[in-house]
Formats: sequence, C-alpha cells, structure tokens
Amino acid sequence: MYKNEVNEERVRQLEEKCVEIRKSLLNFIYRIGMGHLGGELSIVEMAVALYYEYMKYDPKNPKWEDRDRLVLSKGHCSETLFTIFSDLGMYTMDYMVEHFETLDTALFGMHSNRKYVPAIEVSAGSLGHGLPVAVGLALGARAQKKLWRTFVIVGDGELNEGSNWEAFMAGGHYKLGNLVAIVDKNQLQMTGPTERVMSIDPLDKKLEAFNWDVLQIDGNDMYSVCKALASLPPADPWAVRKPVAIISNTAKGKGVSFMEGNVKWHGGGIAKEQLEQALADVENGRKGRI
Repeated sequence: MYKNEVNEERVRQLEEKCVEIRKSLLNFIYRIGMGHLGGELSIVEMAVALYYEYMKYDPKNPKWEDRDRLVLSKGHCSETLFTIFSDLGMYTMDYMVEHFETLDTALFGMHSNRKYVPAIEVSAGSLGHGLPVAVGLALGARAQKKLWRTFVIVGDGELNEGSNWEAFMAGGHYKLGNLVAIVDKNQLQMTGPTERVMSIDPLDKKLEAFNWDVLQIDGNDMYSVCKALASLPPADPWAVRKPVAIISNTAKGKGVSFMEGNVKWHGGGIAKEQLEQALADVENGRKGRI
C-alpha cells in the first residue's frame, strides 16, 4: 500500500460534515416517512470521506467521463447519498421530498435508480448485484485504459448472496487494482445479527484467500477511514495487482443512542419525538470531539 499523509485539520472538517449530513439525513427521513436509518447512518463517515475528499468527482458534472465511480450495492441506504447530493448543491431537500416516490413524478426512492438520478452509478436494491457490476466497471476501465477507480459499498448481510463471492473471485483472478470493495460491517441485517443469520467470519482471511489485499478499520472513525483511503495506490489501468477490500467495522444507527446496535432500526420511519432526541444525540457527538 502507498502511504500518503492524512491532514488532521481536514479530518476534523470531515467530522463536522458528518454531523451536518447525519442531521440532514434524519430530517429527510422524517419528512419522507420511511428509510433504512440503521445502515444509512453507519456509512456516513465512508460516504463523506469519498465524496468530499478521496473520489475524483465533480457534482456539477455527475457524468464526467473521468470521474471515479461509487456503486452503492446496499441500495436501500440510498438516502445517505441523496443527502450528500443535496449538500453538494445538486438538488434541494424540498425538491427531493416533493419527488420522493410520488405516483407521477417520482425521481427519488427507497432504492437508488440511475434512470432518474444521474449521480447514481448503478440501480440497486436487489442485494448482491453491486459488486459484480463494479467488477465489470473496473474491467471496462482497464480495457479503455482509463485512470478512474471503482469503489463499491456492500453490506455485511449482503454477503449472504453467492453472487458477491463470484465477484470477489473474479476481482482477485483478474487482479483489478483499480477496484476497491468496502464492506460496511455493522453486524446486523433485517432479521438479526449477521453472525447468527449467516456468519461471514473470518472475513479478512476469506478475502485474502480470494487474492485481495485487505484492510480492517473502524469505519465510524474519520481518521481511520481517511488513513485507509489515503493508502490506496494510484488507479493505474496498466498495473496488474490485487484489488483492495476495506472491512469497515461500523455500528448500525451510528450517532443516535437508541438506534445504535438495534436491529429494529433496519427500516422504518421516525416520529417527531424520536427525531428531536436523535438530532440532540448527533449534536452531542459533535461536542464530544471538541
């Protein structure tokens, strides 16, 4: 791995951005009445680091040919990306609410849809499809000799799907050094703890056996996230090397006391009183870092 410096002041700024995104996300879910807050909150640090610092990306031109690609395979957590898109100036929050799963004018929905939202790379929601598509994107970049990188965020519960393991095998076989798979390992899925539903551990050893370089991080610690992303080698389409898997250990519902580690918050809406407590929890998290 290449070792690049991590600017601590920039880390602090990204941490503050996470507070803003979490609060906006909570308000967004309250207004639309339904979401998957547990998993949406667990990926905030990683999504913020990618969109605001480590991805080659222009929000004014989401189809820029040379952009890095981010595939959100756990597509039921698309509201996190929508909130970031709004913060980047691509859509107003009012516009997204107005066009969220409406009968005639729906552009935004519970699952990401590239047909209606240009910044979405891959329509997702049927789990197990994002990583295979990301492998194809990485192969395409190599064939075209393009310098962009493909990132893909998959859930740990999503690894119950066999198609992911075929994709891991293909990524390792073709030595796609321009591919980064991020596993959001929040240890819960819709029906209970991942360990009980279908154990995926030891995940690091399995991915290494599939010929991937593996990093283990605290995915809710911005410094750890930045350190991992800064260590990535350049996205060189001519280089043949192992793809990188980042096992991002997170907490489902991160930042909200009554949601953290609570499987009941896999999906659903949030009441007014709960919203007030959640916003206070997120704000207190900001104070704890000063």
